[in-house]
Amino acid sequence: MSKNLTSRAEDYSKWYNELVVKADLAENSAVRGCMVIKPYGYAIWEKMQAELDRMFKETGHVNAYFPLFVPKSLFEAEEKNAEGFAKECAVVTHYRLENDPDNEGKLRVDPNAKLEEELVVRPTSEAIIWNTYKGWIQSYRDLPILINQWANVVRWEMRTRLFLRTAEFLWQEGHTAHATKAEALVEAEQMNDVYAEFAESFMAIPVIKGIKTESERFAGALETYCIEALMQDGKALQAGTSHFLGQNFAKAFDVKFTNNEGKLDYVWATSWGVSTRLMGALIMTHSDDKGLVLPPNLAPFQVVIVPIYKNDEQFEIISEKANSIISELKTLGVSCKFDKRDTHRPGAKFAQHELQGVPLRVAIGPKDLENNTVELARRDTLTKEIIQIDKLTQTIKDLLVVIQHELFTKALNYRNTHITEVENFDEFKTVLETKTGFISAHWDGTNETEQKIKELTKATIRCIPMNNKLDDGKCVYSGQPSTQRVLFAKAY
Repeated sequence: MSKNLTSRAEDYSKWYNELVVKADLAENSAVRGCMVIKPYGYAIWEKMQAELDRMFKETGHVNAYFPLFVPKSLFEAEEKNAEGFAKECAVVTHYRLENDPDNEGKLRVDPNAKLEEELVVRPTSEAIIWNTYKGWIQSYRDLPILINQWANVVRWEMRTRLFLRTAEFLWQEGHTAHATKAEALVEAEQMNDVYAEFAESFMAIPVIKGIKTESERFAGALETYCIEALMQDGKALQAGTSHFLGQNFAKAFDVKFTNNEGKLDYVWATSWGVSTRLMGALIMTHSDDKGLVLPPNLAPFQVVIVPIYKNDEQFEIISEKANSIISELKTLGVSCKFDKRDTHRPGAKFAQHELQGVPLRVAIGPKDLENNTVELARRDTLTKEIIQIDKLTQTIKDLLVVIQHELFTKALNYRNTHITEVENFDEFKTVLETKTGFISAHWDGTNETEQKIKELTKATIRCIPMNNKLDDGKCVYSGQPSTQRVLFAKAY
């Protein structure tokens, strides 16, 4: 298969789809709308998992695991949640297959093996978890419960795209229980801050922290906090959400506790999650027409060493030096790969590692050893330089920090130059069609106006930014009074 990608300018969507497949991140599976995450793609996800898991545990959370299947009656208990996910649910109705007597060798659902109660394959786990919490919580001494689970969920999407929207995807979902409203609100906002810190420090993606409008909230939530990112094509991507659920789920599942005053009260709740959709965000924020560009903090390996040789003797000498460099890099906490495959020429190796976004590439040949130098290439800028071997490891260590910072700065500059304030609907439509990005505009606060703008332009309110300053004006669509600007954009 040719490694050449369709350019982003020619067809951004096609470029993305080709890159995911050609860089060996994922591929479509035999199951419609589902994906196979390949080892290289999964290695990036594992790095994300590890950092997020560490951050969750540092904020007092622990991991657990809850069932994949949710009895339909439990799923229906919180009406808004059930209604919000109903159209995306996969439902198990039977538990056995049998041979079909009319078609030898074929199987059919055994009509006698119908479940007494249908099971929903979890699209999210609030129902099964809050039914479980009912047995765990009696007193304020049992609170707070701070639990996260790493899991898969199923949402039967009709239009799918690898990582961004698939029928099954991987994620983490936190579910916490609290004695007071104030404590639950602090938790929900704290976890949104954790997501923002992860996105910026590890993914090198600048995000805007905000609150969703009522129509964009998670089904069953009283408030949804979010982080919104901007992709290279000017479309927004919701990178994470954290929900203040109030007492809705506690009331639906009758989860009460005796407070410190001896009175019965319903528990306060939050839930929060990010998914493999972050892989899509990572790809679309930094990558170019030559392939992936990975921030060093999430690259499966940060440096690749490619030997250039003509015979076994040269290979042995180069390998000895390469292994010495790798040993030094490991002591500095740098992950490194020695690409000593004899099935690929150096040029093919360079192309592959460029396509897969390895941050730094070191090439070593016989003449390099004579001169005590190597060639060091940066993936983000596609520049090369000759480095003295005795200065190589510290140069690499320092350069990885620089690359991480510069990727973030580049993305931040793009984002900041693509936030446009508009005063009327004509300006709104012009910016949306020509410049794209976030549009900062006044909104009258009504669902009717929000839906009309979406219907006319396909742009949605991505968020009401946190700590939004008061700014009297008139709604960009209705002309009614408004006290603050919100951010609109077309989104994934």
